[in-house]
Amino acid sequence: MPKISKPESEMNKTLKSALWWIFAVFFTIAMARYQKMTGPTYPVSDKTTLNGNEIKYKLIRTAENDKDAEIALNVPDTNIKGTITYKRYKSNDSLTTTSLTRRNDTLFFMMPTQPAAGKMMYEITLSNGNEQVVLKAKKDEFVVMRFKGPVPLNILIPHVLAMFLGLLFSTRTAIEAFIGGTRTFKLALWTLGFLIVGGMIFGPIVQKYAFGAYWTGWPFADGISFNLFVMGDMTDNKTLVMVLAWVLAIFKLRKDPKSKFWPAFAAVMVLIVYLIPHSVLGSEIDHTKTPKP
Repeated sequence: MPKISKPESEMNKTLKSALWWIFAVFFTIAMARYQKMTGPTYPVSDKTTLNGNEIKYKLIRTAENDKDAEIALNVPDTNIKGTITYKRYKSNDSLTTTSLTRRNDTLFFMMPTQPAAGKMMYEITLSNGNEQVVLKAKKDEFVVMRFKGPVPLNILIPHVLAMFLGLLFSTRTAIEAFIGGTRTFKLALWTLGFLIVGGMIFGPIVQKYAFGAYWTGWPFADGISFNLFVMGDMTDNKTLVMVLAWVLAIFKLRKDPKSKFWPAFAAVMVLIVYLIPHSVLGSEIDHTKTPKP
């Protein structure tokens, strides 16, 4: 059997490494897409038919609270009218029903802005003569939308980029450990670095802009350190889990650089966190527990 020359062997290693990076990149993109589409702030999109007219709609579930939020439907048929029924989420308010306003081919309503972490629940009814359809969320529930404070792009972009680079390097580190590579410890340090920058530095700043508190997860699960009426935010807790998992993995790798279990364990913890839809059990105001005005 002919011997493989050293340059050729190095080229094969470089090619394999590049292929693993490509796999990690596509995996990260897939996870980013999953996070975007499964979270409770992703719009409810569907279509319905009213008097033979197909109506595609997208009902928003998040908005910035520096102005009222426009909920709009493209309905060219001027014979179709609409109403919206809404109230504050987790409140003892009575439901309010009001007509949608027509603007050319659009029926719209401006949802009154709420404090950061305040939520509104709503449904829309379209009618044409005696026929009508009700637009709701999946499982025939009211759509729930959450208001948040505007976050500057120079804070939001580094946060999002660092978090997904953390996922990318987490995946690649686990692969490196399983193939017996020599860069596992170095890649693990990069992973932890990105997770700390994205989740523990920029994350709290994003949280402060959006919901008025730097940290509402453990150990401040009730958020009382900053906001008496904001529930504990699972997003903060998920970030903490990822960081601690990689701190532990790095500690173990210092003792045993060839360890496969601990990088795999940390990577699996990161994967589990990313499989939980973003913003699930996020900050919200429970109006039933707030003092009456």
